Amino acid sequence: MKKSLLLLLTLTTVNLVFSQITVGGVKVSPTLKVSDKILELNGAGIRKKLFIEVYVGALYVTKKSKDGAALAKANEPMASRLTITSGMVTSEKMYEATIEGFKKSTGGKTAPIQSSIDKFVALFKKEPITKGDVFDMVYLPSTGVTVSKNGKILETIPGIEFKTALFGMWLGNDPVDTGLKDGMLGVE
Repeated sequence: MKKSLLLLLTLTTVNLVFSQITVGGVKVSPTLKVSDKILELNGAGIRKKLFIEVYVGALYVTKKSKDGAALAKANEPMASRLTITSGMVTSEKMYEATIEGFKKSTGGKTAPIQSSIDKFVALFKKEPITKGDVFDMVYLPSTGVTVSKNGKILETIPGIEFKTALFGMWLGNDPVDTGLKDGMLGVE
């Protein structure tokens, strides 16, 4: 009995280890528990800026898809996890890059969600960003996007329009990084 239990535990552990993928040196889980739902990894990729690997982005969804625009617009549970992989990332640089990302995602039409954008980017200035920090952006239709850093909830920003623009930075027609988009869509 003990041998059978040990074998089962070993096989389960081996299965969990093999089901993880590693992207840019970051172990990416195949699932993410959000509220009472289990989201599955759609894909993960590396955000590069001037040949520097800035962060690893992972996208978790209820149903896998390779259609970035549809995922960005979907009014269903979804999450993005960003793991900072460079010590060159600062709060100021993240703030500026995110403002630029919202402009690209909305085609420059940020006015309708500007107050939400302001709340979101202000989160990067609350405390320094360091290599290894993990940001989760979890969207639930009933509440909006809940942002956390290293497991600590920072803010919840309501609205599908904000969610669409946020996820559109990575998945839209003019993403911040096409390689990252491909990775998050599982096409790379």
